[in-house]
Amino acid sequence: MAYNLLKGKRGIIFGALDENSIAWKTAERVHEEGGTFVLTNAPIAMRMGQIKQLAEKTGSEIIPADATLEEDLNTLVSKSMEILGGKLDFVLHSIGMSVNVRKGRHYTDEKYDFTAKGWDISALSFHKVMQSLYKQDAMAEWGSIVALTYMAAQRVFPDYNDMADNKAYLESVARSFGYFFGKEKKVRVNTISQSPTPTTAGQGVKGFDGFISYAEKMSPLGNASALECADYTVSLFSDLTKKVTMQNLFHDGGFSNTGVSQEVIDYFSES
Repeated sequence: MAYNLLKGKRGIIFGALDENSIAWKTAERVHEEGGTFVLTNAPIAMRMGQIKQLAEKTGSEIIPADATLEEDLNTLVSKSMEILGGKLDFVLHSIGMSVNVRKGRHYTDEKYDFTAKGWDISALSFHKVMQSLYKQDAMAEWGSIVALTYMAAQRVFPDYNDMADNKAYLESVARSFGYFFGKEKKVRVNTISQSPTPTTAGQGVKGFDGFISYAEKMSPLGNASALECADYTVSLFSDLTKKVTMQNLFHDGGFSNTGVSQEVIDYFSES
């Protein structure tokens, strides 16, 4: 069901790869709610994914951009305002990649140039995106910027590796930049800490199926799906959340506040 929550609003959506991705689902929901946007991803990701199908479905243009390159981001922001016809009301940062994870390096045996590359892509890119938006005065008043994170930023999930450190940095950037964006531009900045979700990126983490089944047993409401995360993101892009900023918002069916569930107790009692 659509409510026209984003009618007349304009934005940029980073990271849509295929129909399993949260960014993809968010783009579909934003379109249903009346928003218009530019889609963007790294050139290599665009070759791997089906972003052109999403662009056709939502009537959107695609601007390739490497989120680690300031020049690419500056061009993306200026072209997006030109295409969409004004300042931006929302931005979704849905970017994450660990070279250490991809190469099978254990957390206690990181290759630090891999670490630096993953940090740049997954975390520092959020600062670079916001700095480009800020310097170009590209955000409309009461606009909303959202990045996706995971609670490994607060608690240890052994196989999440250096992505946990990246997410902790990402959340800190949201708070720090959120202060300046709020004071000077009336723009909100938040992160959504989502349940483990079977996206292409998520499934690259060792033991991910175990993450999902454990979280499902622990969460009173069960895991939040990619589509449900898209709905939550839409609410943060809308005018209904104008005073919510600098927050890390858990969207995980209650997992983050559950010490142990009866299902988990029963499972270990049986074994």
